[in-house]
Amino acid sequence: MIRNRLVTLLAVMSLMLAASGGALAQTGDGSQRNGYRYFEIGDVAAKRPQPTSAGLLMVGGGDWPYDAFRWFIAKAGHGRIVVLRASGTVESQDEFFKEIGGVTAVQTIVFEDRRAASDPQVLAIVRQADGIFLAGGDQSNYVRMWKGTALNELLDAHVRAGKPLGGTSAGLAIQGAYSYGAMDGGSIDSPTALADPLGKGVTLVDNFLHLPHLQHVITDSHFNARERQGRLIAFMARVSQEHAAAKPLYGLGIDEYTALCVDADGKGQVYSGNGGHVWLFRTPRELTPLLAKKPLSARDIDVTGLDSGSTLHLQDMRVERAGFERRYQVKAGVLSESPR
Repeated sequence: MIRNRLVTLLAVMSLMLAASGGALAQTGDGSQRNGYRYFEIGDVAAKRPQPTSAGLLMVGGGDWPYDAFRWFIAKAGHGRIVVLRASGTVESQDEFFKEIGGVTAVQTIVFEDRRAASDPQVLAIVRQADGIFLAGGDQSNYVRMWKGTALNELLDAHVRAGKPLGGTSAGLAIQGAYSYGAMDGGSIDSPTALADPLGKGVTLVDNFLHLPHLQHVITDSHFNARERQGRLIAFMARVSQEHAAAKPLYGLGIDEYTALCVDADGKGQVYSGNGGHVWLFRTPRELTPLLAKKPLSARDIDVTGLDSGSTLHLQDMRVERAGFERRYQVKAGVLSESPR
């Protein structure tokens, strides 16, 4: 009898906790059967304190530079943030609400199946978001589950409506007009990509998100820590050959614990907790045509590093107060720095 009463009491307490504004609440089996899990914290019915404004938060992975996230939260009018992810649970949600603060609520949708990207409840949550944050993980899941869906259209519409969108690591990888999709189940390194830029491991995706100021950009994260300079050059070379465009192509590599915050007018500022950089790559001036199973060769690849004192104007890719200037070359798949 005592044990039965204790079980009942615990069940009631659990329900009360889930109903409270500061608790994590997960939907039941119905949501899981529709291909997703749901969590929330805060008061999801609270009115947004301030108006929203457009902005892109581009984070390079690792720890969060909180000043950049406060910028993002202000762009969301200190309202309700929706976190989209395909692994994990409430890590980002808790960091937004408990560590940074200044929001009315955070909701998390963990996608487990593509059908969730057309679920009416999911679409309603995303449609009403004040800010959307794309968590880290494996970007191939985002491509497979979201590309060409009603959710994909809503993400574009959210930005067009003057609301902020951000992402870190995998959530950064899909923000550019061209994305490294990691569709083969791995994460290619620089030597491998440079050795065969047309190889099956260089899985590039386009026509996914259509974000302002990034129409001719490909992004990469964990940049300097994982020495991804070479693979970004390989990505750019392949896109340049396969998607010839009137405007030049640019690469943006963002270091860990570092973010680029882009206003509606395309002006970007760097925030970093460890002195990290945003790396701006320009298309090689001399690029040998790519051939199957042949290494890359390219010359005069200009790179500008931006630090916390720099400003990037994405409308014309002009940089004020650059942190550094470099020039690279690739000879038979080997990357080296060359004098400017």
